[in-house]
Amino acid sequence: MTARSASTETVDTRTAVSMAVDDLSTREDRGVLGRVMVACSGGPDSIALVAATGWVAERRGLAASALVIDHGLQVGSAQVADAAAEACGLLGVPAEVVRVQVSGPGGPEAAARTARYAALEEAAVAAGADAVLLGHTREDQAETVLLRLTRGSGARSLAGMATSSGLWRRPFLHLERATVRAAAREALAPLGRGAWSDPHNEDPTFARVRVRRLLDDLGEALGPGVVRGLSRTADLLREDADALDAAAREAFDAVAVRREGAWSADCGELAALPGAIRGRVLRAMALAAGAPGEDLDYDHVQRLRDFVDRWRGQGEARLPGGVVAERDCGRLWLRSPTPENGAPGGA
Repeated sequence: MTARSASTETVDTRTAVSMAVDDLSTREDRGVLGRVMVACSGGPDSIALVAATGWVAERRGLAASALVIDHGLQVGSAQVADAAAEACGLLGVPAEVVRVQVSGPGGPEAAARTARYAALEEAAVAAGADAVLLGHTREDQAETVLLRLTRGSGARSLAGMATSSGLWRRPFLHLERATVRAAAREALAPLGRGAWSDPHNEDPTFARVRVRRLLDDLGEALGPGVVRGLSRTADLLREDADALDAAAREAFDAVAVRREGAWSADCGELAALPGAIRGRVLRAMALAAGAPGEDLDYDHVQRLRDFVDRWRGQGEARLPGGVVAERDCGRLWLRSPTPENGAPGGA
């Protein structure tokens, strides 16, 4: 397919990928081309991403490959993965299939996601990839925001997925799903193929499917701007969260100290901080003391707030990871059973 004959939808996907990899020019420092890896499931969104990436890579001098993850959660998953890898190759992007074991906390959705990202990261590092491209669309972003809204999440969580975060890049995050899927159909038509349709996407036992249906209902009730509005909300909240996190890191450095094997701060200094900053500093102190971030939730941070804002002589509080919090002589103390704890990566 030539650039002249390409549809508007295909041009939009190519433009999005081109912008996402704009900084990955030839790596002269190591004498090789910049490398990108595409996560491909065989579904229409990732197929469109593979096609656009292959087109851009050829013209930008980038080395492109794809990785297909077989979660082994469905009968015939191996055949689906192999077919997806074959389609990638026909679209000009060589692909490899990696089969993973899905297990762990959070249910099958969370466990599959954890296994998938771990496999992608391992493969990307092994291949020397500069970026991994993911096929999330505007609707995926809206679904993420809506799902987190129902869980009472804060600004950072409601900021949704970032277009670029470390190794991960999401070129289609501001494109409509319909645009991306039209591009996929156009890419596959000359091959006489169609994209794979994951039956799990129709299974209401999965929270994401229920949220998708709810989003459709909201669109019918409130108009087609719901998806765009939720996506815009994520963008705005990300800016706010970035600013608050930066201020919280400065505040952490100013008030938190490591003493006697624990992290400590003067409660008066903590109380003087704006609430949004204070909560982030308290969370950062808990993380620094050894509380695992995936287990540290809103209620835990609220218990720390009580030591500062609503002190009435209460006893110690237990946090995830064996961290113990208490107030003594006007100071908040967070102690861990492990002897070594460093400063947090961020507030």
